[in-house]
Amino acid sequence: MKKTFFPETDSRVINIQATYPGSSPEEIEEGIVSRIEDNLQGLTGIERTTSVSSENAATITIELLKGTNVDKVLQDVKNAVDRINSFPTGMEPPVIFIQENLGFAFSFALSGNVDLLTLKTYAERIEDDLMAEDGISKVELSGYPEKEIEIGFREEDLRKYNLTFQQVTDAVRKSNIEVTGGIVKGKREEYLVRAKAKNYYAEELKNIVVKTGSSGAMIYLYQVADVSEKWADNPSRSYLNGTPSVIITLQNTMEEDVIEVTDIAKAYIANFNQQNKEIQATVIRDQSLYLRQRLDLLTENGIVGFFLVLALLSMFLNYRLAFWVAISIPIAFAGMFILAAIVGITINVISLFGMILVIGILVDDGIVISENIYQHYERGKPAIQAAIDGTLEVIPSVVSAIMTTVVGFSMFFFLDGRMGEFITDMAFVVIVTLLISLLEAILILPSHVAHSAALKREATKSKVETFFAKGMDFLKDKFYAHALSFVLNNRFFSFSIAIGALILTFNAIAGGIIKTTFFPNVERDNIGISLVLPAGTREGITEKWLTHIEEAANEVNQELKKERGDTSNIILHIEKKIGPKSNEGSLNVILLDGETRGIEDFVIADKLRKRSGPIPGAEKLSFGTDSPFGKALSVSLISFDRHQLNLASEELKSEFAKMPALKDVVDNDQPGLKEIKIELKPKAYLLGFQLQDVLNQVRQGFFGSEVQRLQRNKDEVKIWIRLKEEERASIHNLGNLRIRTLDGKEYPLEELATFSIERGITAINHLDGMRRIRIEADVANPNESVTDIISKIKTEVVPAILAKYPTVKTTYEGQSRESEKTANSTKKVFPIVILLMVAIIVVTFRSFLQAFIVVLCIPFGFIGVGWGHFIHDAPISILSAYGIMALIGVMVNDALVFVSSLNIYLKENMSFKEALHYTGVTRFRPILLTSLTTIAGLGPLILDTSLQAQFLVPMAISIAYGLLVATLIMLLLLPVFLSFFNDMRIYAKWLWEGKKPNAEEVEPAVKEMKFETELDLKP
Repeated sequence: MKKTFFPETDSRVINIQATYPGSSPEEIEEGIVSRIEDNLQGLTGIERTTSVSSENAATITIELLKGTNVDKVLQDVKNAVDRINSFPTGMEPPVIFIQENLGFAFSFALSGNVDLLTLKTYAERIEDDLMAEDGISKVELSGYPEKEIEIGFREEDLRKYNLTFQQVTDAVRKSNIEVTGGIVKGKREEYLVRAKAKNYYAEELKNIVVKTGSSGAMIYLYQVADVSEKWADNPSRSYLNGTPSVIITLQNTMEEDVIEVTDIAKAYIANFNQQNKEIQATVIRDQSLYLRQRLDLLTENGIVGFFLVLALLSMFLNYRLAFWVAISIPIAFAGMFILAAIVGITINVISLFGMILVIGILVDDGIVISENIYQHYERGKPAIQAAIDGTLEVIPSVVSAIMTTVVGFSMFFFLDGRMGEFITDMAFVVIVTLLISLLEAILILPSHVAHSAALKREATKSKVETFFAKGMDFLKDKFYAHALSFVLNNRFFSFSIAIGALILTFNAIAGGIIKTTFFPNVERDNIGISLVLPAGTREGITEKWLTHIEEAANEVNQELKKERGDTSNIILHIEKKIGPKSNEGSLNVILLDGETRGIEDFVIADKLRKRSGPIPGAEKLSFGTDSPFGKALSVSLISFDRHQLNLASEELKSEFAKMPALKDVVDNDQPGLKEIKIELKPKAYLLGFQLQDVLNQVRQGFFGSEVQRLQRNKDEVKIWIRLKEEERASIHNLGNLRIRTLDGKEYPLEELATFSIERGITAINHLDGMRRIRIEADVANPNESVTDIISKIKTEVVPAILAKYPTVKTTYEGQSRESEKTANSTKKVFPIVILLMVAIIVVTFRSFLQAFIVVLCIPFGFIGVGWGHFIHDAPISILSAYGIMALIGVMVNDALVFVSSLNIYLKENMSFKEALHYTGVTRFRPILLTSLTTIAGLGPLILDTSLQAQFLVPMAISIAYGLLVATLIMLLLLPVFLSFFNDMRIYAKWLWEGKKPNAEEVEPAVKEMKFETELDLKP
């Protein structure tokens, strides 16, 4: 089986990317995005569309509904875009594709005492080497811009030789070519007519003839322009620990094993560093390290849990029986591994948790069957007969119990949201393991038990076995039997205690004593820091402030080292990136692994925030890596009225900033570059100019025009023609730009137009066609109740703002949206699952009322869930809810065992009270054992204090503590319910028939037995 960090899921996202060089966000929105969004309306299978219109480009993201045929929708989207025939001239063809789900595997940096071009050359060679390896298909290079050739005009020389931009552009396009002119077909031989005048380097382009004078003198390109090789005009740069670097990132696809990918990369790096001294490769992040830690952790907990289960079975069951019951665990797992490999399930943190969870559950059927066989043997039956009778007697309840658990876990296959997609791996593991265990328990276990030494008359119990047997008998006869008699004699009091505990639990949740959140904090071994300064800030300023934060991080590292009292660095590496825009940058702070450093990542992030201090003028500054499930708090405001939208967003940001529970409040509506607005003077119109004519020449000089694209090895090199950088460095240069008429006259731009400066916008965001501003924040303390914070925002903050701005609407994003998707799908599926469970119970008991009684016990398990989280100071989260769903199946399992036994004893002519009491006493050991084995299997994970374990602890708490209380419910409250409803049936029949029946007559099992007897007596 392959190993991945999280389960693999098929992509349900389609992306549309469009490029329109030189355009503003408003032009992109109006000319491209709005037209595409209009055409996408009405397409089947689309959940929602979001878009970002920025300078020069647009990205439209289409999210699909679960179960949609992605390929069919992709074709529908392509057809919808192809129907648009009014895209602006100059726009490149849109690219439409399914977003591939890729997992991060490994990243490393190349650095050394060489220039950036040399690093790039080495990086490309490494990329080729790694791509040639089996098992690696996704390698990405970053840390440098694209290469380009710039033809930078000198305005003075253009005027000197009376040349225009367009003339030179045409000359380059027509001269730098490689064209076939046809074939000369001779009598004996054919000749290909060909012009091979295409040059690929700047030095070779300098001698292109751009004009021939009337005297025959030729003007060459180098005479009017500087032709040079340069990096593209964007600030993309990367540094590792302050040293310029090229970053190489490896990702794994759904078909690739992350550990295999990282092993290949690490072996390559070791060999590379040995062979190269001037340039070295340094590992930045190794995802397999974190994966291995979590896999090892879960595996260790699983093994400890297995031996705890085995020990418990041996203590309270005959140790020989315990061995044959426990042997079902490796058999069931072996079968599961075979089927999981066939269907593509990977070994990941979710599937491994399913294995830990099922260890305790899958021996339940074996316990019930072997224990019942042993009881029949103790009644004096031969071993073989005891095995047959004991197995057949409990098969209906065992099968029903397993099937209700299977139905409960099957709900996970129908849950929506990212976590809903992940949890299916756990459901598959549990269901398949239980079904294989059931087959083993019914078909193989009885044979083993029948021939076991435990069923030999001469078999004697060891001192240890005798000790634990006496202990179990003491619990059963001296403690439980008296407790059962008490609750049956004081039914109203017992019921009141249970109801009071349930009400107290819900009130503790409502009052915030037991905290709640959407998703638990996932411990990370890196901290992401994002910085956005005002648009137009030069990259030097951005780098200065990033370096300031980097220095603060180094100071924090020294402080933490002193606190720890050792020489280990808490911060191993700092990866600094500038770009993609000059005012944007980020730091990736790589930490010592969580198990070794012993300090949570959010604590380190808070220290970094305080040490860095505020950054003057920063539009955005956030510390901390996003959860895979989104931001803790993310609210989108949408409207067609831009003015009201802006006012509402500013007010909401202000309210968020006042809340001490929130930190790093940001939005996606940062102001853009300062824009120089050009308006023509009357003189321009008198000379025959229109605004388009003037702007075309301004664009050619300052933005430039792309003449050609040259393929040089792996690089696509663009040739740009524009004014040289020194001649477009100021507004004064813009005013002096010569605007040329058709008859060759020239006028400075400042004589034809007026200039005004305004602040533009960086990007325009849409949600389903409406303008959107998204405000996000993180919780200051990861253990804070996110649901309480969002509830306050929904009920107090947002309504007051929306009342002021009626055209504005809100949607909740991030973790809130993910949890809502899961909750909505749960509301649809949960009733069906409960009905199926009830149907199975009804078929088993042949009684609707007994099935209702079993279901009535389920809510009381929540008492243990709530207070279990309180004891461990863990908020109840969506993972806790998944644990509750699993708990329901286990609770029903115990209830089936109890009620089935009651019905059997009633058929043996016991009185109802006698049968009820006897059922409790005889079923005490199997019910207690099934619960204890499940709790023991999860115990090591719950008690594990390692940071890596905390992600899955809420689910384990729900099951273990819920089951702890559920065991008491099944052993004490279920008999109370059975007794109470027996009285209700007696009085109902008395009222209906006028004659008071006895307690046994109204029970379904007795009625069934009488009916069967009457059928047998009929001739």
